[in-house]
Amino acid sequence: MCRLIGLAESSYYHAGPGHVDTAADQRLLKQLEQLAGKHPTYGYRRLTKLVRKRKRFAHVNSKRVRRILETAGIQAKKPTRVVFTTDSAHGFPRYPNLVRDLPRIDHPNQVWCSDTLRAYIVLATGEVVFLAIVLDVFTRCIRGWELGRDLTHDLTVHALRRALKRGVPEIHHSDQGVQYATPHYTQLLDECGVRMSMSDRGAAWHAKRGFAERWMRTLKEEEAFGLSEYETFEDALAQIERHHVRMLP
Repeated sequence: MCRLIGLAESSYYHAGPGHVDTAADQRLLKQLEQLAGKHPTYGYRRLTKLVRKRKRFAHVNSKRVRRILETAGIQAKKPTRVVFTTDSAHGFPRYPNLVRDLPRIDHPNQVWCSDTLRAYIVLATGEVVFLAIVLDVFTRCIRGWELGRDLTHDLTVHALRRALKRGVPEIHHSDQGVQYATPHYTQLLDECGVRMSMSDRGAAWHAKRGFAERWMRTLKEEEAFGLSEYETFEDALAQIERHHVRMLP
């Protein structure tokens, strides 16, 4: 029949959508259903890692897992994203943008840039955690960082304290968010004789473009969007430090 109508013989044996055809795939599907039930936000990459821990499926590849999940109609439940924006509606002093007119940045500790990653780092429990960094613009190395469960000033202050133990910048640049304008933060810089700089109001991207943006984008793509799994807060802390925090001595 296939030769008569000009089709490959494999077309005759191809299983239609929604049908897992082999006994081996049926056994794998059963395991995947159990794991997906326990970890509803996990995609095929994470489920592949988990199922490989079971001796019978140690050599299963991710393409096979993806095919079986799609055939069975099993999809990861996406965690709810809470959008956190920069809170610049505060009464603390604001500082002029000293970075905008710099002719060039050509040595370490000339300019540090602070930023906070919001809403993208999600634990297996669905809890959202936050990352504050202080980055040396010239070297693109992290001077200080802190992972926390909330967006209070403590998060950014702890990151800055870590950074100041490793050096002192000439200029510190950030957006106008309250976490950078609070006296808890600015007094640390003032005591070290650091000139403070902030992006123009309504243009927070000035603080990130070319500075911390690339580092944050890499973290979002490689860590927060499913290429790593965070079982606990401590697990996220260890993985981010191991894979992404390159610090100067």
